[in-house]
Amino acid sequence: MAEYKPVLSVDSINGNVKNVRYAVRGKLVLQALELEKQIKSSGKGVNGVNEIIYCNIGNPQITQRPITFFRQVLSLVEYPELMKICPAGTFPQDAMDRAKRLVAATGAVGGSGAYSHSKGLQVVREDVCKFIGARDDVPCDPESVFLTDGASSGVKLILNLLIRNEKDGILTPIPQYPLYSASVAAFGGVLVPYYLCEEKCWGMDVKELERSYKEATAKGIEVRALVVINPSNPCGQNLAHDNMAEIAKFCYEKRLVLMADEVYQDNVYGGRKFVSFRKVMFELGEPYSKHLELVSYHSVSKGFMGECGKRGGYMQLENIPMDTMAEMYKMSSVSLCPNLVGQIVTDLVIMPPKQGEPSYELYQKERTTILESLSRRATKLSAALNTFEGTIVAHQYRLLTSAGMSCQPATGAMYLFPRVIIPKKAVEEAKKLGDTPDTFYCMELLKGTGICVIPGSGFGQVDGTYHFRTTFLPEEDKINAVVERMAVFHKQFMAKYHD
Repeated sequence: MAEYKPVLSVDSINGNVKNVRYAVRGKLVLQALELEKQIKSSGKGVNGVNEIIYCNIGNPQITQRPITFFRQVLSLVEYPELMKICPAGTFPQDAMDRAKRLVAATGAVGGSGAYSHSKGLQVVREDVCKFIGARDDVPCDPESVFLTDGASSGVKLILNLLIRNEKDGILTPIPQYPLYSASVAAFGGVLVPYYLCEEKCWGMDVKELERSYKEATAKGIEVRALVVINPSNPCGQNLAHDNMAEIAKFCYEKRLVLMADEVYQDNVYGGRKFVSFRKVMFELGEPYSKHLELVSYHSVSKGFMGECGKRGGYMQLENIPMDTMAEMYKMSSVSLCPNLVGQIVTDLVIMPPKQGEPSYELYQKERTTILESLSRRATKLSAALNTFEGTIVAHQYRLLTSAGMSCQPATGAMYLFPRVIIPKKAVEEAKKLGDTPDTFYCMELLKGTGICVIPGSGFGQVDGTYHFRTTFLPEEDKINAVVERMAVFHKQFMAKYHD
């Protein structure tokens, strides 16, 4: 009998799958997990490293306590009997009222165990529309809302609709969140890169959009959509209103779907308020408000909530044809429905306790404490990175010498994306190992300090430049340790590989 050959051999699987890259949980993280296992099994440090500090992913609740009101309502929804058996006063009245409303909306005998409508619970979609309408000063139709398992499933649904063949392109920021490059690759499309301007706090320039669009179309690529991540992951910028208006006009003129990833809208710092692309579009008036095809995303995973594991979120659509909406509903129905716990958390996030309700003061205190702490950590870490060897100040930006680091401040999200000038000797050493120079730098940082960050090559960067993405999520008492360890490592690394 002939030798059995697996049907699912790596040589026979869909080639698009093998083209997918996702650095956020890639080589550096696997090495960090292995190093952590060695530390735990040995009961002592490994090469002077006693713990792993994960700065690689926006996963707030590794260290951050959840919002009390959210956990109270979730407990009651999952086990409604608690409202009968617990002593009076165990749960505040507004938490019990919200739980009763949501349990009734599920139609289930008790809890969140039944399927919902494929677009999500009607009552939650109505609440999402109240939130959007109040935010944008423009009413919102519940039929335009799809609840999703985080923002990611909604992003992939739209990209799947847009990409028909290998000639369909998606304008995507560089640096970008790898969800987009991975999904475009998986669906067999073309990522059309446009570069954010590091010297202008990672701002967007419409001239750069024009350049990228023109180059792509000259190659026979049909550009179908523009992705904007605002506030930005991985760069942490929050776009100005006028810039957003230019972007909306560009999309209308080029007939592009505008995919507005706004999952960090609750993470804004430095005085500039978040403004949605939907609000900007309606302020522009016709023809933009009537014709610009806009898909906006929000999620419970980020902000001050950090409910990543609950996988809740929504996408909201404007000016998408009804027959296309029907196709989207069909595709959503294939998965039956988004998970119920995620839907419930979405409702709590966009409809928190109101002033005068029992849970309001505690909710506001917890929310403010988290956001103020994030702002302090962002400021402390970015300021420290700008003091590392080789940096000098010129006006509002930092210039780089042959052995320095430069970090633009975060005005949104929960990340910094510092640039590192890596000496030639280190670049050559990286090549010998088959690594990119920024991967080599980050791997040495991990081995020397236990700090896990992600190399900029996983997000995209201008050729010849090197960066890494770090969160500023470690607790405030650990941020100082992160800064100190990074500073010592950087100095030693530069001394070792000095040209």
